[in-house]
Amino acid sequence: MALPTMTAEQRTEALAKAAAVRKARSELIGKVKDGKVTVADLLKKADSDDLVKKTKVAAVIKALPGVGPVKAAKLMDQAEIPEDRRIGGLGARQRAALLDALEA
Repeated sequence: MALPTMTAEQRTEALAKAAAVRKARSELIGKVKDGKVTVADLLKKADSDDLVKKTKVAAVIKALPGVGPVKAAKLMDQAEIPEDRRIGGLGARQRAALLDALEA
């Protein structure tokens, strides 16, 4: 399936939109790093906020203070969440398992 051809104006708009989304996601991850937003807060917002819904779980966990790539991978394994899963794609059991793993 070929991608539709875009005009220069459409391409510019798409690039600007993508940049705005990346900036907003970066700010969200920054709030997690600073402790202003918790994983529980993000899980509650996932149903109504598209930005949160499309954020990768691994990126959020790695942003937590004191959690690096190795510990994040271990937490993801404990909660049985695939590495590329996004917050919006988590089931109720995975959400509960993730919160339990973070509390331990």
